[in-house]
Amino acid sequence: MSIVLTRLDDRLIHGQVVVGWVQHLGVKRIVLVDDEVRSNAWEQELYTLGVPGDITVEFASVDEAVQAVRDWNADPTRTLLLAGRVDAIVRLCEGTDVIRKINVGGLHEGSGRTQRLAFVYLTGEEAEQLRRLHDQGVEVSAQDVPTANRAPLKDWA
Repeated sequence: MSIVLTRLDDRLIHGQVVVGWVQHLGVKRIVLVDDEVRSNAWEQELYTLGVPGDITVEFASVDEAVQAVRDWNADPTRTLLLAGRVDAIVRLCEGTDVIRKINVGGLHEGSGRTQRLAFVYLTGEEAEQLRRLHDQGVEVSAQDVPTANRAPLKDWA
């Protein structure tokens, strides 16, 4: 199993992901799953700027990721899947049985969102979507950095 982490973080690729998670887990490939970024070469270039040269960055729409996730998981390259939207991670998980754990790393303030943890804000609908994933057997927990304790979904959604 080479998908070592599936992370939900609305900042997508940023320092905490690269310095914290990528180094901690020995990740060699980041797959950013986002329909809008997938179709925007300029944004893709920006997201790759802060990633060391020995780490591959790929961009996929949710539908492309659903089709490719088995191959990524079978490949020996240690891979981090990264999405920035709750609805995207839900579509990805519901489209495949490969992903059984989700790490929520940062969902920030926004319209209709309320604070659940210091680094997690959700709308009622987003909380319900994550609970639905949990009910389908996907372990959902929040953890901003590798050294922090994981908070199970039941404690914050």
